[in-house]
Amino acid sequence: VQLQASGGGLVQAGGSLRLSCAASGRTLSNYAMGWFRQAPGKEREFVAGISWSGGRTYYADSMKGRFTISTDNAKNTVYLQMNSLKPEDTAVYYCATDSAPYAAVYTDQRKYRYWGQGTQVTVSS
Repeated sequence: VQLQASGGGLVQAGGSLRLSCAASGRTLSNYAMGWFRQAPGKEREFVAGISWSGGRTYYADSMKGRFTISTDNAKNTVYLQMNSLKPEDTAVYYCATDSAPYAAVYTDQRKYRYWGQGTQVTVSS
């Protein structure tokens, strides 16, 4: 299983970015997916997750109302739309997927077996 994250970049505060996570070697529609991020000097934290069916989404409190996770099964890709970005959103963003099909969405990164390489998001003030 390989996950390829992309879409990061430099944006001004208040701006938007859409991150993509393309999967190979697995049909994402059978697996829960998560986005995490890690800022310099901080631990990796949960950002958002989507159930294997795509019917349920989960967000960290600070992302609710600003970030949206979605899937495109035809493209086997998961997206993270980020709006109203803040300087504190600056981090490397990672996508991840569980090892078991039809599993729940976890906020604990230790539950995820496969990880993308990360994409840098920098928000300037």
